[in-house]
This record gives sequence, C-alpha cells and structure tokens, in this order.
Amino acid sequence: MCFIIENNNVAFNVLMITTLLAAADPVTFHWTPKCAAVMILCNVLAYAIARANIAKPNEGFELPNAKFFGGMSHASVVAANSLGHILGIGAILGLASFGAL
Repeated sequence: MCFIIENNNVAFNVLMITTLLAAADPVTFHWTPKCAAVMILCNVLAYAIARANIAKPNEGFELPNAKFFGGMSHASVVAANSLGHILGIGAILGLASFGAL
C-alpha cells in the first residue's frame, strides 16, 4: 500500500504510530497442545451459545451429517466456528500474557 503524502510531518507521524503499534505487540508464544485445548473448549462453548441463541439454526443449506453438528445448518456452523475462534484467540492471548500457557 502506498500513500502519497505531501507533508513530511504527516509521514513521520504515520511512521511513529506504526512503530509504536509494532512495539506494543506482546512477545509471541509457541503453539502447544494447551493452546489447542483452549481453542477446542472455546469452540465447544461457541457451539453451545450458537445453539441457544440462533432463532432458526437448521434453516438453510444442510450439512451431510448434521447430527454431528447438533442439526445446525451450514451458516450456523460457520457462525459458531467464527465466534469460537474469536473467543479462542482472546483466551489464548489472555492466558499467554498471564503466563498460563
């Protein structure tokens, strides 16, 4: 991505902000079976939340073995997985920052 900036102060500010954001990134961690377990638990929690809150979970494109997914449709499964991964990455980053993972 290329920005055309006529004022050098703006370019300096953009550079400083991106540098500060890069420096604010926490130390990365290694993927372990503990991280996988946290992600799986968050996805199971998301399926429970989706099953309880989606008004018509079985309406739409049906999955081949819907009984394995609680009878939910394709859209409901994608929504539950998306929520599970959002919860999972939040939990993993939070636990990693506390030193639990």
